[in-house]
Amino acid sequence: MLVLGIGNSLLQDEGIGIHLLNFMQKFFPAFPDVTYLDGGTLSFTLASDIEEHDHLLVLDAVELHATPGTLCCYENEAMDHFLGTAKRSAHEVGLLDLMDIARLTGHLPRHRALVGIQYQTFGWGEQLTRAVKHNIPLAGRLAANILQKWEFAAHPPCIPHHAPKLEIVS
Repeated sequence: MLVLGIGNSLLQDEGIGIHLLNFMQKFFPAFPDVTYLDGGTLSFTLASDIEEHDHLLVLDAVELHATPGTLCCYENEAMDHFLGTAKRSAHEVGLLDLMDIARLTGHLPRHRALVGIQYQTFGWGEQLTRAVKHNIPLAGRLAANILQKWEFAAHPPCIPHHAPKLEIVS
């Protein structure tokens, strides 16, 4: 499973994905089979990382036309649709390009999700705006829930089997 944080942490809320990735690494480091990757402002070199994983979780700033700090989560086809409609992600073009490369090579992650936070501003500064910073923990728990769901689907917990009924033969 690949968790890909996207953004530029020198431009306040533009760095939401990186701040959220750092939160995930600090508070949810124990997920097995998870690779945390700082994707910065994206580059085509990330295509191979995406293609190598069957599960992709993207963390990013999004445009929801909502109150700053509002969370969203889109999975699989809903994620594809969200990215394919009017400009919704701060890194939509690069992310769409990377997804298209994976699709064309037949290596689009079968399970994919986007956890996003509505940004307020992309001004100079290393600190997130207050409304966005306030919701980083909630977005982190949302992302962790997705990883946990994927982990359980890949490795279901033990299901108790009942012993066969004994028949008394007389």
